[in-house]
Amino acid sequence: MFPEYDVIVAGAGHAGCEAAAAAANLGSKVLLITMNMQTIAQMSCNPAMGGIAKGQIVREIDAIGGYSGIVSDKSMIQFRMLNKSKGPAMWSPRTQNDRMLFAATWREMLELTPNVDFYQDMVKSLLIKDKRACGVITGLGHEIKAKSVVITSGTFLNGVIHIGEKRFGGGRVAETAATGITEQLVELGFESDRLKTGTPPRVDGRSLNYAKMEEQKGDEEIVGFSYKHVAKPTEQRSCWITYTNQDVHDILKTGFDRSPMYTGRIEGVGPRYCPSIEDKINRFAERDRHQLFIEPEGWNTVEIYVNGFSTSLPEDVQYKALQTVPGFETVRMFRPGYAIEYDYFPPTQLTHALETKIISNLFFAGQINGTTGYEEAACQGLMAGINAHQKARALEPVILKRSDAYIGVLIDDLISKGTEEPYRMFTSRAEYRTLLRQDNADLRLTELSYKLGLADQQRMDKVIEKREGTEKIKSILKDLSLDPLEADEFLQSKNSAPMPHKQKSLQVLLRPNISLVDMQQQLPTIKNALVGFDRDAIEQAEIQIKYDVYIEKEKEIVKRMSQLEDLVIPDSFDYARVAALSNEALQKFKRIRPRTLGQASRISGVNPSDVQILMVYMGR
Repeated sequence: MFPEYDVIVAGAGHAGCEAAAAAANLGSKVLLITMNMQTIAQMSCNPAMGGIAKGQIVREIDAIGGYSGIVSDKSMIQFRMLNKSKGPAMWSPRTQNDRMLFAATWREMLELTPNVDFYQDMVKSLLIKDKRACGVITGLGHEIKAKSVVITSGTFLNGVIHIGEKRFGGGRVAETAATGITEQLVELGFESDRLKTGTPPRVDGRSLNYAKMEEQKGDEEIVGFSYKHVAKPTEQRSCWITYTNQDVHDILKTGFDRSPMYTGRIEGVGPRYCPSIEDKINRFAERDRHQLFIEPEGWNTVEIYVNGFSTSLPEDVQYKALQTVPGFETVRMFRPGYAIEYDYFPPTQLTHALETKIISNLFFAGQINGTTGYEEAACQGLMAGINAHQKARALEPVILKRSDAYIGVLIDDLISKGTEEPYRMFTSRAEYRTLLRQDNADLRLTELSYKLGLADQQRMDKVIEKREGTEKIKSILKDLSLDPLEADEFLQSKNSAPMPHKQKSLQVLLRPNISLVDMQQQLPTIKNALVGFDRDAIEQAEIQIKYDVYIEKEKEIVKRMSQLEDLVIPDSFDYARVAALSNEALQKFKRIRPRTLGQASRISGVNPSDVQILMVYMGR
């Protein structure tokens, strides 16, 4: 019934979809197995993509040739560039999406991808031979062989849903949990643990009073995620902001004695940076209100996602508390919020290729590695799919460094430090964030992907055009002089000092509050000089000019640190022979087995002196 595949992907969430698309586009024959063909690429939680640091990840996925950016742009109902008041290293794109259109677009793109087959079934165990994954066994009893296997189980591994005192098995509401894989892997020597996440109630938008809320419109300029040209919507849907209050908090507290979180029924650790509403009012007792974002679920639905009100309290308590939120006095609830516990495998058991150390040809991506969020899952799926293809063809793995991409930071954090709570990406996690901006993901990553065979010629041509255009604009501004007679009125409008004499355009651009777009619009000399250059090249030239000192400084740091990254530790290295290592460093080096001295230096609990000792010993 089934041929032998190059790659089998188990699970069709964000990680699984990207893994299947990447491996297939590289030329592998792929089977995507999902428990429900109707929930491929389901947005299980909020109907949005991107945000702070997450938006950078989506742009990186797109630059490499993944699908998440294109799907997000095609299904967006609102776009905002966050942090525009800060420097460009902090700018983060975010879309509000049509939940059903997002999933339908993903499925359509996968179905149009040659080499992807689909099968609806549960993967209950793996085929293992000589410590190598060579296929899967499904719930219906099919043995399907493959050269590589990618597990992207999301919240389904032994998933348990909690609503108040009610507790039942499930990977998502109204969907069964997946069983068998955890038990098999633990028997093979893997370490597993439990995590918890949650989701808020969904409500009827017709029952809300928006006059009592603050409207949050989308940006006038829709940038989007994809570097490819994707048609943008001509209109946008607004989101809304309201707040909890002390009355809401008091009602919520009446359910604490029935809360699975406080009665000990939930054992898994929840996400620190996206806590439930009951966790917020408990941890931040001094605050008398918390912000709620009222997010529409799509173009043609009245369903509303109440962002910020994630909860697993009893349904009656959820409903009473919601009725006390301004604008929610006559609210109708479609379904209550709930918490879900699931199995994950601490990611220190993986290599940087996302391949397990115990079983070769087996790859993990997404929440099975302890992450939270669609974007974190999608980028792991992309890299796991690439490396599953590489392994199936006996090719070298593709590994992004911390200085290459946020994706590299995320994977290195997971592999080197592990996580005991759901991991979420922030700009602060990236030490080279001035280099890893959302605007230059294509310049950083597309050439690598093109050489690999994933990014197509059209993408590469656009990158070359942008790179050459950026350099030409910088050269023009360096040589082109501006006359005070032309520029002074413009400078006055920007509260900038007049020019005493002619100045190069580049020097004027370096002034505070002066943008190249404004210069182009208001100064004929600049407008004429920049005819024919597109928006991306103009923006890129401005950023590189204004932040040149910081960019060069960071590049110098990367260069210095790369000396440690280039010092490879042999797999056979015996750490026990290095007597001067601290006990903690010895234990962690033996467990994690860092690939380089750079990775060794980032392991939690390892001191600089341990790294220096290791360096000296290896030098011997």
